Amino acid sequence: MKAKSTIRLSSGGFTLIELIVATAILVILTGLAVPMARISIKRERERELRRDLWELRDAIDRYKDAADRGGFQIKVGSEGYPPDLDTLVNGVDVGGKKLRFLRKIPTDPMTGNPEWGLRSMQDDPTSDSWGGQNVFDVFTKSPGTGLDGTPYKDW
Repeated sequence: MKAKSTIRLSSGGFTLIELIVATAILVILTGLAVPMARISIKRERERELRRDLWELRDAIDRYKDAADRGGFQIKVGSEGYPPDLDTLVNGVDVGGKKLRFLRKIPTDPMTGNPEWGLRSMQDDPTSDSWGGQNVFDVFTKSPGTGLDGTPYKDW
C-alpha cells in the first residue's frame, strides 16, 4: 500500500482578517501621530513668535539708546522711542547716513501678517489699543493661548 501524500499549496495573499488588523494598527498609529504633529507645529510657531518679539524689542531698545546718546534728533515728548515700526526699518539720518535698526518688520507667525499690536509709554499696560505717540512695546494680535497657558498677547 502506497501512502498518498497530499500536497497543500499555500496562497500568497492576505486573509481578510489580516487586512483588517493591519488597517486598524495603521489607523491607531496615525491617530497618535496627528496630535503630536500639531503640537510640534504650534511649538515651532511659539518659538518663532518669541524670536520675532525679541528682535522687535531689541530694535526698539537700540533706537532708544541711540536717541538717549544724542545720535539723532527726536520729537519732544517721544521719550526717545520710535514713532512707528517703519522708522526702525527705514532708519534715521545721522550725519548723511541712514542708521537702520531692522531689515524688515517680521511677520507675526500666529496671525500670518506683519501687523503687530503696539503700546506707547502713555498707554495703559493692559490696553490693546495704541495711542499713536511712540512705540514702547510690541505684542501679537493673536487671541490664542500658548502651550504654557498664557495668552500670546501677554508675551
